[in-house]
Amino acid sequence: QVQLVESGGGLVQAGGSRRLSCAASGRTFSTYAMGWFRQAPGTEREFVATIHWSGSSTYYADSVKGRFTISSDNAKSTVYLQMNSLKPGDTAVYYCAATKAGPFPRVARNDYNYWGQGTQVTVSS
Repeated sequence: QVQLVESGGGLVQAGGSRRLSCAASGRTFSTYAMGWFRQAPGTEREFVATIHWSGSSTYYADSVKGRFTISSDNAKSTVYLQMNSLKPGDTAVYYCAATKAGPFPRVARNDYNYWGQGTQVTVSS
């Protein structure tokens, strides 16, 4: 099992920045890649970004490309999502997830085996 705990959510003004963190524990050596998803009220959970366990490859949804950056610190078993130029449309609960298998990139919700509890990000206009 892998346990994931997100942090860093909160209220931010449009155009601002926020960094989310996801701390992993447990059988983290079984992780192939980590991902971030988000879910706004009344919508499906959608893919945001993913990073290979080695940190060598990343992949983004078109809606966040150029504004968000996913990174990892394997020594700390932590994945980050740096969010810049935030828009009201980015308001959602953000979830961290881990997948045990490739190929890279994995972008479907069902591709992921473990999930965090989510952290709310609210962008005010």
